[in-house]
Amino acid sequence: MARHRGKFNIANPEPYELSRSRIENFIQCPACFYMQQVEGIEFPSIPGFNINEATDILLKKDFDHYREKKESHPFLVNNGYSHLIPYQHEHFELWTQSLHFGAKGRMHYDHQRTNIRVGGGLDDVWFNKNTSKIHIVDYKSTSQKKDNGPINLDDKWKATYKRQMDLYVWIMQKKGFDVDNIGFFLYCDGNRFTDQNFLNAKNAIMEFKMTLIEYQTNFSWIEKTLYNISNCLKLNKRPEHSEYCEYGRFINQI
Repeated sequence: MARHRGKFNIANPEPYELSRSRIENFIQCPACFYMQQVEGIEFPSIPGFNINEATDILLKKDFDHYREKKESHPFLVNNGYSHLIPYQHEHFELWTQSLHFGAKGRMHYDHQRTNIRVGGGLDDVWFNKNTSKIHIVDYKSTSQKKDNGPINLDDKWKATYKRQMDLYVWIMQKKGFDVDNIGFFLYCDGNRFTDQNFLNAKNAIMEFKMTLIEYQTNFSWIEKTLYNISNCLKLNKRPEHSEYCEYGRFINQI
């Protein structure tokens, strides 16, 4: 039978494919999730984050260079992490592809009790020579509007980032990999407070402050969320919008 993705079909016995971002949609607002996944309503699109995508590509190129050499990156060495080296695996490139995660070797896991296939795309994986475990790595890009020093994960809206890491580590552990519960966020912070020239004679160069953050994952929310999603998908009518849902407030005003 055809893969079960897009609009939910209760008659399709195949695992229903949900990306990490769609799961986050449910957490933010079950009603918006239902509108998209069950009713097939397309939400307005937003512009792509091209600068963020560019930093992701450039970081991966840098780490791929040391992946081939089987050496730690100088940035990691300089920050006391010389025991971490970019991980090599035959399916590594497939793990980095967030779309069409149904194929063999992709980064997904079938949760049997809900018949939901959970997947996504990794930015990077590092091997720990001290523990022989691997660490999931996520690249993030920003430009802080205040010169507040190093970036942290304390902002309330960064709970989304934490759940992303939780889910990716959980999936890879479920797939049988010896994954450490500690993940890493590598943050690129475009420095708007630097005294260095931005525009040169031939090009412009932005300086990025780099921050490496260790994060202890938390899996306690994952399975109960999958059960709640499964129940939501089978509802006969749309649930209520979350209190803070902007779309819900907009619809109510209309």
